[in-house]
Amino acid sequence: MTEEIVSLWRAHQQAALPDVPRESEGELLVLDEVIGGCVVFYLESGQRLDPIRVVILEDCRADLERLLPDLEEAAATYFTRLRILAKLLLAGAAAEGHP
Repeated sequence: MTEEIVSLWRAHQQAALPDVPRESEGELLVLDEVIGGCVVFYLESGQRLDPIRVVILEDCRADLERLLPDLEEAAATYFTRLRILAKLLLAGAAAEGHP
């Protein structure tokens, strides 16, 4: 799973931030930063997440689920990749015993 996370993260880092609807721009930018921060923490901490980051990622994933239907193709692709990263991180945390 870590290889998949690293691969997706590298692709995400190389991708240009797409145009997003003005009304959700701030929220999407925050989600991008927060999930990215959790990915970096996970990779630098020996593939572990602390309980607070698990809660944060669950909230971020829920927010993305709500926002994704309103995004056009390029933005949907970009933020779907973030949603997948959050899902993989949460799966890794669940495997370690975090809810």
